[in-house]
Amino acid sequence: MIQKIGFIGLGRMGKPMASNLQKKGFQLTVLDLNKLAVQELVALGAKAGDSVADIARSCDVIVTMLPSSVEVEKVANGTDGIFANAKKGTILMDMSTIDPIATDRLNDEAQKHGMTMVDAPVGRLAEHADRGESLFMVGASDADYAKIKPMLEAMGTAMFHCGPVGTGGRTKLVNNYVAVTLTQVNAEALALSQRFGLDIVKTLEVLLGTSANNGQLRMNFPNKVLADDTTPGFTIDLAHKDMSLIVNAAHHAKVPMPVAAAVHESFSQARAADFGAIDFSGIADVICGIANIDKPRIPKGWKPA
Repeated sequence: MIQKIGFIGLGRMGKPMASNLQKKGFQLTVLDLNKLAVQELVALGAKAGDSVADIARSCDVIVTMLPSSVEVEKVANGTDGIFANAKKGTILMDMSTIDPIATDRLNDEAQKHGMTMVDAPVGRLAEHADRGESLFMVGASDADYAKIKPMLEAMGTAMFHCGPVGTGGRTKLVNNYVAVTLTQVNAEALALSQRFGLDIVKTLEVLLGTSANNGQLRMNFPNKVLADDTTPGFTIDLAHKDMSLIVNAAHHAKVPMPVAAAVHESFSQARAADFGAIDFSGIADVICGIANIDKPRIPKGWKPA
C-alpha cells in the first residue's frame, strides 16, 4: 500500500495534479524551484521537501512532472538523485512528456537499483487538471498499475493501461501529434476564412457540423484564442518540444512523417518571433500576423452548440 508520495515539479499541470492528490487524502512531500508553488501545497497540508535525495529516501512513489528528458534524468541520476537514494521497491512514476528512449534508459536504471518505473503522461488541458479531470496514458507492469491507480483516480477521470513501461509515453506522442497538428490545421483554416471575409460564427458552425469537426476546434479554440485569451494552458514552446520528440522518434522508428516536420517548423517560426510563451491555440494569431489578416474572434459569450 502506498503511504508516502514525493512530487517533483509543480508547474501549470503538476501543481493542480499534486493539489488534487493532497486534497484527496494522500500524504505528499513536494519539491519545485518555484517556492510559491511549494508554499501553496504546504498550505493544503503537504510537506516541503529539502532536496531530491530527501524525497527519494522517504517516499514509496516518486512522481516527476518536469519539462523535458533533461530535467527528469537530472533528478533521477547522480549521487544526489532518486536512484542513488531511494529504497528498493520504490516506484518512479514519470508523468512528463519526454523522449521514449530516455524512458527506456530510466527503466533500465531503476531495475539496477531494485526499483520499478511507470510512465504516465497526461492528456487533456490544464483546465482539466485543475478540476481533477485529466486523462492518463500508462506504461507499467500490472502490479505497479494496480498500486498507482488510486493516485490516478484522484487526479483524473480516465486512465488507460497502454502496456509495459514505455508505452504510455509513446501513446502520448501519437496523441500530441494529432492534437498539435489539428491546432495548426485549424489555425490555417481560420486564417483562410478571414481572408475570404467569411463570418467566423457561421464558418465554425459548418466546421463543427461536418467531419471537419475536431476536439481542438470544439474544446480549445473557443475558450482560448478565439475568445482573445492566449494565456497558456499549453504553450507554443511545449507544443514545439513535443513535435521535436515526435519527429525524432519517427526518425528513430523509420516512419516518414512529412506533415509532422512541416508543423514542427511552423511552431519553430512562432517561437523565433517570440510567441513561445502563449497558448498553442495562438498559432492562429501568428499565422494571421504573418499574412496581415485580422485575428479571428468570436462574439463574447458564444459557445459551440
